[in-house]
Amino acid sequence: MQLLLGTNNRGKVIEMTEVLSGLPIELLTLLQLKLRPEVEEAGTTFRENALIKAQHFFRLSGLPTLADDSGIIVDALHEELGVFTRRWGAGPTASDEEWIEFFLKRMKGEKNKKARFVCCLAYCDKEGTEHVFEGFCDGTITETLEASYLPGLPISACFKPDGCSFVYSAMTIEEKNKTSHRGKAMKKVRDFLEDAQKINHGSRTAI
Repeated sequence: MQLLLGTNNRGKVIEMTEVLSGLPIELLTLLQLKLRPEVEEAGTTFRENALIKAQHFFRLSGLPTLADDSGIIVDALHEELGVFTRRWGAGPTASDEEWIEFFLKRMKGEKNKKARFVCCLAYCDKEGTEHVFEGFCDGTITETLEASYLPGLPISACFKPDGCSFVYSAMTIEEKNKTSHRGKAMKKVRDFLEDAQKINHGSRTAI
């Protein structure tokens, strides 16, 4: 089976690939297929935007497609981030460094550091049928960056999950995938794909 990862975010590709490792699936990226990553995220929820991206890249490629829409909800910045997380503040064209610098300056004067990461993954199977998987992680924003981070995931260096001693990006990929919003959603995707493969075992039918 071939599966297209409908994201141009290198950090997300690394994390998604790690969770799906070991499955009899050939993972493909937008770069490999030379597909333009731009798609208008016109939805008002993570679910809507994930479905928009999955449907878009499924139509372009004709392949089963998995797309992610995720972001952070910060109590002190009520309704400022969420589905607009990467487009917020310094803007969608800002580098990771510019974005996170703006964010930390904005948070500096806030006493309430509570936040929740949300991930919604939309999967279009070979028939174009949609499946949605969600994951959440509550935590706090640290005053400064406490580790380096994967490209495209700067806020992972200043988000510490509840009950953990380290920020996301100070964890190994395996540790983060057990804890993070995306890791939890991806575990549901993996379970779904494994179950689907069991149902189709012995047939030539692709998932």
